[in-house]
Amino acid sequence: MQPQAGTRYEVEAVVFDMDGVLIDSRPVIEEAWRSVARRHGRVLTGPELEEYVHGRTGAETVRLIFPDHSDADRKAIWAEVDTVEEEAPYPVIPGADGLAARLRRAGVPIGLATSSWPRKIENALGGLGLLDTFRVRVTRDDVERGKPHPDPYLAACRGLGIRPQRTLVFEDSVSGVRSAVDAGAVCVGIGGPALVEAGAVAAVPDFTALVVGEAGAAGALVLADPEGLVSVVLTAGPHGG
Repeated sequence: MQPQAGTRYEVEAVVFDMDGVLIDSRPVIEEAWRSVARRHGRVLTGPELEEYVHGRTGAETVRLIFPDHSDADRKAIWAEVDTVEEEAPYPVIPGADGLAARLRRAGVPIGLATSSWPRKIENALGGLGLLDTFRVRVTRDDVERGKPHPDPYLAACRGLGIRPQRTLVFEDSVSGVRSAVDAGAVCVGIGGPALVEAGAVAAVPDFTALVVGEAGAAGALVLADPEGLVSVVLTAGPHGG
């Protein structure tokens, strides 16, 4: 059920997904899987990319696309895709770097929970000067069960020392939203209405659409969607600073 106008949430920490939230990686990821799959005799459709690729770990994706291949063959195909993604340049999602910097200045604990892996993260975020933004980074290597399971966000919240119910998550995929919501976090979608249907309290096309202001409490920030349906108050709690 969509929140009523004026719904307000109070949180102490923010956790970002990376692909599609901090970096515009969708074209690179889709072309990587398309081209590698094609070399192995599989032509992927648009709906298959949406269902099998976005918001999933590479292990899940390659298993879904190549269910009849051996584990060794799937591992080799996955490695080919990884190589393409690791070496590609990625533009920042509009407004993501500015919001991250403002949250950091306000002392809000910031985490990262992504289905990507360290080498890609270092290349993508390092190139944008964002690596030092995150107190905690949870990658695909840090959890046994990736998104849509809640494990990545539960791990990020544990690392930040903040309860999931006091944490705001930014996600761009349905599986990522489900992961955040099942962990107990407040989730704002970066994308379309399908993210609200999946459980996000609001969705915006990118971070420039968020209205950012200051609350009465010292150091508090307020994030709101353009229609004023939902506002999220961020305060640097006892773990901030």
